[in-house]
Amino acid sequence: MKPVVTIGMCMRNSERFVKNAIDSIIRQDFPHELMEIVFVDDGSTDSTFRIVSNYAARMDIRAKVFQTRWQGLGPARNLVFRNAEGEYIIWVDADQILPERYVRDQVEFMEKNPDVGITCGLVKTVPENLILSLELVPMTIDYMRFEEPRSFIWKTEKLPGTGGATVRVKALRQIGGFDERLKGVGEDQDIDRRMKEAGWAIRMNSSGFYELHGGMTTIIDLLRKYRWYGRGNERLYRKNRNAFSLPRMCPPAGFLTGLLYSLIAYRKLHEKKVFLLPLHFGLKMTAWTRGFVESQIMHMTGRK
Repeated sequence: MKPVVTIGMCMRNSERFVKNAIDSIIRQDFPHELMEIVFVDDGSTDSTFRIVSNYAARMDIRAKVFQTRWQGLGPARNLVFRNAEGEYIIWVDADQILPERYVRDQVEFMEKNPDVGITCGLVKTVPENLILSLELVPMTIDYMRFEEPRSFIWKTEKLPGTGGATVRVKALRQIGGFDERLKGVGEDQDIDRRMKEAGWAIRMNSSGFYELHGGMTTIIDLLRKYRWYGRGNERLYRKNRNAFSLPRMCPPAGFLTGLLYSLIAYRKLHEKKVFLLPLHFGLKMTAWTRGFVESQIMHMTGRK
């Protein structure tokens, strides 16, 4: 029986989280005979590949496991795409956890909305983790109008990216898959943009999932993550100068954005911790700017 849904998992050095992610897939109430999982371990140096292989050998969901030397997210996602047999690909990161109805909800939404190329559920917060909770507050606010989410501050459209997102394979095939030059981050923003340009709708849905952001618990984790984002976004910016507004990514703009979000978030969530958002935004935009500049220097000096 041909699968309806392909779960695409691209990971690297994810031994701390991947078991929880796979367990949440196994618990899905969608018929397992209509599901498959395509794993891509992109150059892990820990036990990720062994864990994934052990699961693949004993689960009741068909699985394909690929191990590659590090190529990056664009090539890894295309490896899933080329080997997917389902009508839809649900992208699940190794640090995400799906409620048991998530796959069913995504399939039902896509089948009721044939014009939609990409949909995604809403990220749920993790209240006992301060750094991660602060990281997710803006997304929680922006997605309160989940059908057409926009930034409350900048009024720009909020697109879902890939983690937790469901992509119609027919639409992905039409636009030629992911751009393999985007190896770090930005492949999700690029695919959203090209999907819209091809005439496909992008919509959120009301189902939810948990996002752990690589186990982000400390300020060091936050800085490391956003330095990596800055490097990847610089590559995206060279391809498409309209991908984001560069002045809005600088540290002063980050502090201002955090301040405005804190005022809105307190009115809606009634939590005092949101007044740490200006510091949170200022720090992560400082790290992002450092990564962006480092990537530019590396490009200009021919080091990548």
